[in-house]
Amino acid sequence: MGLSMTTVERVCAYITQGDRLLVFSHPYHPEAGLQVPGGTIEEGETPLAAVLREAHEETGLTDLTVRSYLGVREYDLHPYGRNGIERRHFFHLDFCGQSLATWRHFEMHPSDGSEAPIEFEFFWVRLPDEVPELIAGQGDLLASIEIR
Repeated sequence: MGLSMTTVERVCAYITQGDRLLVFSHPYHPEAGLQVPGGTIEEGETPLAAVLREAHEETGLTDLTVRSYLGVREYDLHPYGRNGIERRHFFHLDFCGQSLATWRHFEMHPSDGSEAPIEFEFFWVRLPDEVPELIAGQGDLLASIEIR
């Protein structure tokens, strides 16, 4: 009898400003790799509401609008020592405000269940040539976004 696979519904946000994409690292956990904002969809929440909430919570940015829904991909968590699948809903968001070239922000309500805030370091990279490899399939739908 095999173990049942859990599926966790998540969102990923490709936040752009012109031809720049927002990515981040974990200053105290470099093994977490480079990522885009995202997180877990809460019970009763739509993927659209979740991506806007998670993008704001993780980045601190407020002038965000949804450009498009890019699709869904499933990602196997076994290579990371976890039994399950993440069903990731990818969105393209525009940032219309002003920001620094780099900044740090604390996510105060991490979806990983930890109590302590998590510090992220954000920076912009030019599309498509400066985009570094994103961890764990987070770059899967980058080619689907339209650069303005």
